[in-house]
Amino acid sequence: MHEFSGDAERAVRELADYCLQRLGMQAPLDRPLPPAELDHLAGQTITEMGIGVDTAVNLWTKVLGPACLSGDHPRYLSFIPNAPTKTAAGFDMLVSAANVYAGSWLEGSGAVYAENQALRWLSDLAGLPAEAGGVFVSGGTIGNLSALVAARETALQRRSGRRPERWAVCITGETHSSVKHALSVVMDVDVVEVPGDPRGRLVGSELRKHVASLSPKARDGIFAVVATAGSTNLGIVDDIAGIADVAAEHGWWLHVDGAYGGAALCAPSVRHLFDGVERADSFIVDPHKWLFAPFDSCALIYRDPALARNAHTQRAGYLDPVTVDGEWNPSDFAIQLTRRARGLPFWFSLAVHGSNAYRDAVEGTLDIAREGARLIQTSEHLRLLAEPDLSVLVFERTGWTANDYTEWSARMLAEQVAFVTPTRHRGRVCTRFAIVNPRTTASDLQTIIDSMR
Repeated sequence: MHEFSGDAERAVRELADYCLQRLGMQAPLDRPLPPAELDHLAGQTITEMGIGVDTAVNLWTKVLGPACLSGDHPRYLSFIPNAPTKTAAGFDMLVSAANVYAGSWLEGSGAVYAENQALRWLSDLAGLPAEAGGVFVSGGTIGNLSALVAARETALQRRSGRRPERWAVCITGETHSSVKHALSVVMDVDVVEVPGDPRGRLVGSELRKHVASLSPKARDGIFAVVATAGSTNLGIVDDIAGIADVAAEHGWWLHVDGAYGGAALCAPSVRHLFDGVERADSFIVDPHKWLFAPFDSCALIYRDPALARNAHTQRAGYLDPVTVDGEWNPSDFAIQLTRRARGLPFWFSLAVHGSNAYRDAVEGTLDIAREGARLIQTSEHLRLLAEPDLSVLVFERTGWTANDYTEWSARMLAEQVAFVTPTRHRGRVCTRFAIVNPRTTASDLQTIIDSMR
């Protein structure tokens, strides 16, 4: 292990060959295995003397790798899938091989420069000002948490250090679970859940009405409101403009969670749904969801990055060389210090293919979603439960019980047809398609629909 030994070089070459092969094929769906079966097939892999290159590579390629679902399979339609371009996935290998530390300008200026250009493109899509900027973090959970920490610190500064009895943030029932968890568990902040409209959207009029009904003490603690630009379960976009009006009236921070749906800012056919996002104080979108980057990558953008820097910059004697005025240190904008250059695969793919290709790919998935909605509506055995804003379709099989959905979902995966799981809508068990992969076709959706007869 002291040098790049022959075995190590051979391992790298074998792994590179495997990666090239994997990038050149359509991803297999694959399936999880129970612990007992993995114990039988893989056994103990960590030993005193090591198991050697051939055995380790074989274990991954034949046993452990196929026990991981492929989020980029065209019929992986559960949760929010992941469909990186080949260029993005390929560049991710370079990011690991180069081992760039991208927490500071001093140590990774080239990487930070490239990431910032990708952040600028996203900021422009949202209509944020020229000074807007931020950082790529691991995912929406850290992005939302970091933004809300900056929001609270900003509120405290604006109150000249006066703390309310309890801090609070306004959300709605469709707000992502990570936001609720970040507020109530991590930040110990109260959640003010505002009723959604008939479609589950948070709208400005109901937000204003609900807040007016609170006690003065409860209102005093509110420092932010979270609008959702594409809810995970339904793909619904909140009334961002109306919410922004209420936030401005009260002096609250407006955070827009576009982890899934924010990618559609580049699609002209639905851009109007996001009106008001340009007034956000912070905004997130995950390139690893609908912008064709590999895991893990969330773009966190602030209207005024100085407010985030004030909340997140870490101070220590050994950090003095990197905490230099005028330098852009990504670690100053989120809850992190060490970070890989996780925005680079997205930047590389965007630079190679161009923004028009991204626009066309997102519009293409929206077209497939609209065709999928039509297929569901014209199928006698199915019922569409929510008119889609974006590319999530929620529907039910008439007459099915929860067990029917569970058994059907398990059968589809066991037969390697598709990965589609049950969900709930207004307390009823149903299912959904989440379509973000440009390789998903209407024929794929029809195959799954037919399996439910």
